[in-house]
Amino acid sequence: MQAAEKNRYYLNSDQIQKFLPHRAPFLLVDRILEIHPLGNLDQLEGNDKVGVKVVGIKNYTVNEPFMPGHFPGFSIVPGVLQIETMAQVASFSLYPYLEKRIDTIRDDFQCILVGVDSCRFRKPVIPGDTLRVETTVSKQRGKLWAFHCEGLVDGQKVVEADLLANLLLKGE
Repeated sequence: MQAAEKNRYYLNSDQIQKFLPHRAPFLLVDRILEIHPLGNLDQLEGNDKVGVKVVGIKNYTVNEPFMPGHFPGFSIVPGVLQIETMAQVASFSLYPYLEKRIDTIRDDFQCILVGVDSCRFRKPVIPGDTLRVETTVSKQRGKLWAFHCEGLVDGQKVVEADLLANLLLKGE
């Protein structure tokens, strides 16, 4: 049985691009492996979203546009891009609640990063690494969502941060 058959929230690149407005070179999610929604899937608002978990991956290659300059002779993925990767994965916490409306809300959905706290980079991420990002909704009040995020390479934690984002639908 394939991963997509076992988990209806296994999303490929085409499905990711239907949800996220980002495009290359700033689309930093290759796959969403899992989403574990909570509460009423027909309602985006409500405190029952605390605890929603998302797992996604980004495969960093030597062909990334920033690699030649960061740094020559010792290529590492910039920390800000690791944070952005975590933020993009975290935004999929809303996916199960918006899934039925993806085609109609795509141009109206905005995820604006407004805060980064307790960020730690534990080990460099280098070309060839697959960053597995695990996020959990830690707070939610209206359009303001908080996430605890961790990035792992080969099962070892390499980055973690608490992110705060405004998740907005224009007109709502």
